[in-house]
Amino acid sequence: MTYVIALPCVDVKDKACVDECPVDCIYEGERSLYIHPDECVDCGACEPVCPVEAIYYEDDVPSEWSVFTAVNADFFDDLGSPGGAAKLGLIPTDAPYVQALPPQVED
Repeated sequence: MTYVIALPCVDVKDKACVDECPVDCIYEGERSLYIHPDECVDCGACEPVCPVEAIYYEDDVPSEWSVFTAVNADFFDDLGSPGGAAKLGLIPTDAPYVQALPPQVED
């Protein structure tokens, strides 16, 4: 199992979760952050620090955002498993689903 970053992160990318992740498995795309499903150790440190409540344990992702489990994995299709996000920095792309989303505007 893994943690998943859902819609509330798109176009927000607060990155508090990145600082809390002990295994450096939260990668930054253009519009969203993504948790690598094979690198995540399920510690849960990222979830409580997310100010927009975008991070969920895989089994707890709300049904309206269930697609984001696959979206997080899809982001790594071409990237593989680099073994740490810090050395890569911003990756100038997003998962196709996120790319197709309209801009997310805060209320």
